[in-house]
Amino acid sequence: MLKTLQTAADHLKGKIKQQPDIGIILGTGLNSVADLIEDPTIVDYQDVPQMPSSTAPSHKGRFVFGELSGKQVVIMQGRLHYYEGYSMQQITFPIRLLKLLGIETLIITNAAGSLNEDLQPGDLVVIDDHINFTGDNPLIGKNLADFGERFPSFNQPYSKRLRDLCDEIAREKGFQLKHGVYTGLAGPSLETRAECKMLQKLGSDLVGMSTVPEVIVAVHSGMEVLGISTVTNLSNIFHSKPHSQEEIWKYAEQARVKLEYLINNIIEKI
Repeated sequence: MLKTLQTAADHLKGKIKQQPDIGIILGTGLNSVADLIEDPTIVDYQDVPQMPSSTAPSHKGRFVFGELSGKQVVIMQGRLHYYEGYSMQQITFPIRLLKLLGIETLIITNAAGSLNEDLQPGDLVVIDDHINFTGDNPLIGKNLADFGERFPSFNQPYSKRLRDLCDEIAREKGFQLKHGVYTGLAGPSLETRAECKMLQKLGSDLVGMSTVPEVIVAVHSGMEVLGISTVTNLSNIFHSKPHSQEEIWKYAEQARVKLEYLINNIIEKI
């Protein structure tokens, strides 16, 4: 796999003007952050050797390279999901690719359902920790020792420094920023009421179908990770209405300005 990754990294290096320092992954309905990039270089996933394509709705499936808040960044405008039929190694291929490009700091965003009534649709939530309920782990198999050790520690997968920085920025701007524990499931079916009640009892505040595998590989690779969820719906613990993609996009758009401000300022202060 290392040779395949290096081939993909060399391909991307040949397309960009400057090496990026910070990586950002944009989740469902959160594409607009990429529009803030100055003088962007855009590379579609399908044009990168061995890179799987994104098939999820609203995920554009491309890398956007350029300057944001005075720093060189690369944005993944759309991600890969386990439910798309890819293996764990495939959906985390771009994380290792970012590492080979020189990324040391990774900001991961997602749209998530709330299992906590204090976390309402439209809220931004800093992820403090996660629970892996995907039923799999991207580190299973031969260890890629060039990236990290066989048994990486997960005592603090999400950087306290970056979480504290988020709180500082929110206080300066005067908007509320919440914290919580995120649980990653395989999907694509949404959770049953019984599953939501179980996850809530286990200590989860948020639930979604991404992020956790990416964080596992990022931490294994020695990256400093920040996770931010946009709450796009309350789980059906609190109501009996069916969820819709339109609802998710509506609340992602509602949080857009705060998310853009937060990411801009985090990058500036890192």
